[in-house]
Amino acid sequence: MSQFTPDADWLHFHSAPSKPTYIPPIGAVDAHCHVFGPGDTFPFSEKRKYTPSDAPKEKLWGLRDHLGFTRNVIVQATCHGSDNRALVDALQHSDGKARGVATVERDITDAELDALHEAGVRGVRFNFVKRLVDSLPFDSLTEIAERTKARGWHIVIYFEATELAELYDFFIALPTTVVVDHMGRPDVGRPVDGPEFELFVKLMTENTNFWSKVSCPERLSLEGPPSYSDVVPFAKRIVESFPDRVLWGTDWPHPNMKNHMPNDGHLVDIIPHIAPTTELQQKLLIDNPMRLYWSAENE
Repeated sequence: MSQFTPDADWLHFHSAPSKPTYIPPIGAVDAHCHVFGPGDTFPFSEKRKYTPSDAPKEKLWGLRDHLGFTRNVIVQATCHGSDNRALVDALQHSDGKARGVATVERDITDAELDALHEAGVRGVRFNFVKRLVDSLPFDSLTEIAERTKARGWHIVIYFEATELAELYDFFIALPTTVVVDHMGRPDVGRPVDGPEFELFVKLMTENTNFWSKVSCPERLSLEGPPSYSDVVPFAKRIVESFPDRVLWGTDWPHPNMKNHMPNDGHLVDIIPHIAPTTELQQKLLIDNPMRLYWSAENE
């Protein structure tokens, strides 16, 4: 049991998600999920902006099997800061079925980076969502991107759509593959062909080293569950426009959700609406994540 008292906005992950109607292809990868704690073993950061529920690796493996997936990409979230011990522990007990995206500080040593690589880390995440961090990581990102490029790692960036214009030139100067979380958090109350989302499409079109996760409809939707239908046109446009550079994930256990806790089975059932053909589903769920995380080039 966690040693921390939950924040007021804390919600526990869904205790009994439905079995999806959509059956993922064999070998499918949940390419964006988390492990948290247990807090008494892997304490949360003292600088965290929220306290999640304990969500240990065993629960993640059970959800993976229940939803019909084969592999996971586990992403370090801000509540653990740059203490990647829970992430590394999960990777080391995954039987090779998980890869990781870590959070690191600029003073990390080469030996520590090598140890993360050996555990299965293949990327580093940087958060530009101002409400979740104390300062934006411009200097550290530039430096770490150069150091991790040689290892075949990529950079994951998390930002909100309203900030993209300000950050655009900085992002396109990054020297490696860049994966954008959740389509840059578009305002789905605005047109899918409006200027705000067009800027994100331009980013993807003109910079072929950029990838996008078409994940987290539960965070973006104004209409809400179970279909999150207002998010579908945005995700479908990205999947169809950039089929070789998209990823999908549950975002389990859905940290820092304030209004509702999604049913993960419903999230899986959205996949054929955003990737309507077997070929697109194969790329989204298997080919792309396997190329990025399990390629022989970054072993």
